[in-house]
Amino acid sequence: METMGRHVISELWGCNFEKLNDIDFIEKTFVEAALKSGAEIREVAFHKFAPQGVSGVVIISESHLTIHSFPEHGYASIDVYTCGNLNPNIAADYIAEAFNAETRETIEIPRGMGPVQVKQAKVL
Repeated sequence: METMGRHVISELWGCNFEKLNDIDFIEKTFVEAALKSGAEIREVAFHKFAPQGVSGVVIISESHLTIHSFPEHGYASIDVYTCGNLNPNIAADYIAEAFNAETRETIEIPRGMGPVQVKQAKVL
């Protein structure tokens, strides 16, 4: 059955505090991740919180990449949603490696196929 999109959701644990708190590093990483997956970037918006943390989005023609970071916990929640022939795992893997994630739980959800059926997350 054909899908309209693939949505990868990752929980990243044991990440580098400085990287999770550096808005410029995060923005650069997400833009590079989008490009590595073959996406066409439309808009980029990131916000730095006080005392720490970053949230942001890279809007791509094929959908989006997002992050909410919690540096004090070494944690980031990311999602990469792509439509068409792009593989969202390329971007998600690049991001996890960039943050030096020690543990990663990931699920991939096919989008646009009817009722969502979530498979068990894989832990890396």
